[in-house]
Amino acid sequence: MKPIRLLLVEDDPDWVKAMSVYLNQQADLLVVGTAGSAEAALGLATSIDFDVALLDVHLSDAGRDGIYTALALTELRPVRIIMLTSDASERTITDAFTAGAIHYLDKSRFRELPQVIRGAHHHPEPMDALLKELRRLKREEQLRSLTAAEREVFELLEEGYTHPQIERKLFKAESTLKNQVNRILKKLGVRSGREAVDKVRKGGLDHTGDADPK
Repeated sequence: MKPIRLLLVEDDPDWVKAMSVYLNQQADLLVVGTAGSAEAALGLATSIDFDVALLDVHLSDAGRDGIYTALALTELRPVRIIMLTSDASERTITDAFTAGAIHYLDKSRFRELPQVIRGAHHHPEPMDALLKELRRLKREEQLRSLTAAEREVFELLEEGYTHPQIERKLFKAESTLKNQVNRILKKLGVRSGREAVDKVRKGGLDHTGDADPK
């Protein structure tokens, strides 16, 4: 049977060594790559084949950069992500799933990891359905302050329409559209239409002010 290939992303070399030995003892699991930083993880993701990524939430003293690494990995390729951490705060757990993680496990429960990996790889459908609903709810939460007209404009921006194209499609004057776009940007706390679309697509995840201590 082909083993489940693992990418382990963790800044503690002792943990990496211990987990690699532990996981490789499982006949159906194989650690094919390790990385100690977000940059190294994203570099490896473009050069090796793997099925499941195991990410520490805190990869440095900068904050919860493992969550943003998860988000970047899902944008690079389809991958099952399991977050590993000692941080069990509700916000961190929710943000991990928003970023695309399919499971979240406290490091103290590492003995459960082989079974969690197998479940994420072989039976992801229930969690996929929950994550899809979470993304929908996150989207609605961010857009709820928009009026119907503003939301119509935002959805066209999301589809890649330019301002002149939106003006023609919705029969709006340039000044009217400009005012609506400015209100959208203000409500979403961004500076451009591209930032607005990107923020909503990422579930509202934002690095700003995210320097939680490890």
